[in-house]
Amino acid sequence: MSSECTGVILAGGENTRFEGQHKALMRIGDKSILDRIFAVMSVVFDDLILVTNTPERYLDFDATIVTDILPSRSALTGIHTGLFYARTDYAFFTAGDTPFLKEEMVRVVLNGISAGIDIVMPETDEGREPLCAIYSRSCLETARHSVENGRFKIMRAFRKKNLKTISEKVSRRADPHLLSFFNVNTPADLQRAEVLARESEVP
Repeated sequence: MSSECTGVILAGGENTRFEGQHKALMRIGDKSILDRIFAVMSVVFDDLILVTNTPERYLDFDATIVTDILPSRSALTGIHTGLFYARTDYAFFTAGDTPFLKEEMVRVVLNGISAGIDIVMPETDEGREPLCAIYSRSCLETARHSVENGRFKIMRAFRKKNLKTISEKVSRRADPHLLSFFNVNTPADLQRAEVLARESEVP
């Protein structure tokens, strides 16, 4: 397990596209999305943090459960909160709606940690993946300042930080279909995830 990096899951809260349901708690096959994420993250990290605005819904999970420190709700706010509570110099962040996160992908990102690097992030032809990435503690105040000034775009907030990208070629060695980056954002995404799980396209 990694003791130099904390695992952080951004679980958010109720989602209007799913009639107020919590995406992280929706089931795909016989497991919730969050159960699937925990199965991976708990193998890789000694310490896990779950950031959510409804902590009472997640008390059964073996993690440090925290709520956003800053009032604005955004992924950048969650990154700030995770870094604030992390006891390590680095934290790996994933969203609570990524049912097919692969351990091998997480470890590829972890292996990118090196001196002088503030962020390690996969990049594909579709763009960068800021919620399958590692942020150093040096990003904490940058995130706070950006959120407090109403700037919530992750890449813009950290544009002056030292970024190491993981190429798509390297990412595909760990996750051939890049399903670690698949998010359940809509009911159609949920249906696709159910098909993927049922057809065993994801081990």
